[in-house]
Amino acid sequence: MENKSIQYKRSRFSTRLPSDRLYSASHFWLKEAQPGEWRVGFTKFATRILGEPVELDFEVEAQSQVRAGTIVGWIEGFKAVTDLYCPLDGCFSGANPELDEEICLIQNDPYGRGWLYVVDGTPPAECVDADGYAKVLDGAIDDMMGKST
Repeated sequence: MENKSIQYKRSRFSTRLPSDRLYSASHFWLKEAQPGEWRVGFTKFATRILGEPVELDFEVEAQSQVRAGTIVGWIEGFKAVTDLYCPLDGCFSGANPELDEEICLIQNDPYGRGWLYVVDGTPPAECVDADGYAKVLDGAIDDMMGKST
């Protein structure tokens, strides 16, 4: 199966947005790995804001119930330290074990091996497809450039 994506470019930022996932306004993507099991990762935009990842840790245990907006951990990057939020309600299944050895995957392969964690649950209606996320990016970039929409 071909992995389709849309190309996005605005100002000095360009990326591809895979069409096989949902996106949150907080710049996370969600991809259904199995029915009801969602891998969660940062979008390329989020990794650009964060900078090179240095360290991350999760504050919730596997099999813990989480709600959309719950802080599940934190990540430190070269440019910023930020909380890791959960974009859906469900059961936190655990972190990506590859990141313990290769944290750079978050930045180098954000839509592939650089996923962050898994949640068994259902994404909220606020999550959008790739075209909807392109509009979210338009607003975020306009805000950063001091433009009002």
